[in-house]
Amino acid sequence: MAASEAVAATSQLGARVVVGVLLIVVALAALWAGGFGFGALVAVAVLLMFAEWSQMFRLPRALRLAGLVVLAGSVMLTIIGQPLMAIAALATGAGVLGLGARPYVQARASWVAIGLLYAGMPAIALIWLRGTQYGLALTLLTLVTVWATDIFAYFSGRAIGGPKLAPSISPNKTWAGLVGGMAGAALAVYLVYMLLDGRIDVPSVPVLWLVALAPVLAVVAQAGDFYESWLKRRVGVKDSGNLLPGHGGIMDRLDGLVPVAVVAAVGAATLGLAG
Repeated sequence: MAASEAVAATSQLGARVVVGVLLIVVALAALWAGGFGFGALVAVAVLLMFAEWSQMFRLPRALRLAGLVVLAGSVMLTIIGQPLMAIAALATGAGVLGLGARPYVQARASWVAIGLLYAGMPAIALIWLRGTQYGLALTLLTLVTVWATDIFAYFSGRAIGGPKLAPSISPNKTWAGLVGGMAGAALAVYLVYMLLDGRIDVPSVPVLWLVALAPVLAVVAQAGDFYESWLKRRVGVKDSGNLLPGHGGIMDRLDGLVPVAVVAAVGAATLGLAG
């Protein structure tokens, strides 16, 4: 039994690595292309996310379709350079669908609005960030932070073990994993920034500023992971979907990026890093 479990675990890890690498390659190619190519990839991701969300909360078909239309419209507004209009459209659509759904889905009505914001806000944030003066560097550093957090947290948590962070929500997450993810994010941001500097436009700020921000974003990424784990426990599912072997669904893969994208975009705008 132990041998079969070990083989299964190895197989799952292998699938996770292969799929993860392929997703990173696709993301990097779209990021480099920018413009409509990057926007299209983000659009596909968020539409799939909301489809999974709708399935998890068993939303009626009409609400699913209306939500997808709102998200598609918001993404398109952002791609053509109207992020504020996109936020307004998303918020309005979330409010209207949430309130309009209440007589039909009762307790689940608010989850329509929450799902739209959950999928739509990071999409708007990422597309806007990529379109700024230093967008290629800032968006890449944002993605690298999340990827490094996920990778280092996974392996340091498995190697070190120790006290759990929140066993009632996510029993496999440990304090060692969190610290490893924070350290890995800082290291990855430093290395990538130094690699980019002089090759593409990067913000003219001390690299240590970005290195200091990376562990903060790593904590935000872990919070996004916990939130999605809490959602799945609330509705009684193991994964948000089964589209990605070794990972589950799109939401399972992007749970850390959801809040980090929003925080990174707001931070870049507030600190004047976007140019």
